[in-house]
Amino acid sequence: MKYIFSFFIALSINAANLDNKFVHALHMVESGGRVGKIVGDNGRALGPLQIHKSYWQDAVTFDKTIGGSYSDCVKLDYSIKIVNAYLNRYAEKAILSKDYKKLARIHNGGLKGDKKEATIEYWNKVNKYLK
Repeated sequence: MKYIFSFFIALSINAANLDNKFVHALHMVESGGRVGKIVGDNGRALGPLQIHKSYWQDAVTFDKTIGGSYSDCVKLDYSIKIVNAYLNRYAEKAILSKDYKKLARIHNGGLKGDKKEATIEYWNKVNKYLK
């Protein structure tokens, strides 16, 4: 049991953390800085960072220490954990290099969001808050 516990601590310690400035920019674009039960994207996204259920599932599968349920995405601190886990799963190098463009586009468009032309406009909105 001791080894399993140590393994989970190592996982959470080794995860890259999103920069507060980037999280703030996402928060402003996704919900105008509001908190609470915000429903968007025609009922498919929840909370201040507008998390989709499949995004949440991906994140909690990757980082089992998060726990909780999808409805917890209404809380900003929980949503930040979800976004951090999701982006660590698919774009850890971008977190470490502070490649905000890639991170924003993946957050908005999924795993290959940084390759989709449709996410460029989203990136432009996020970038305004980074300046």
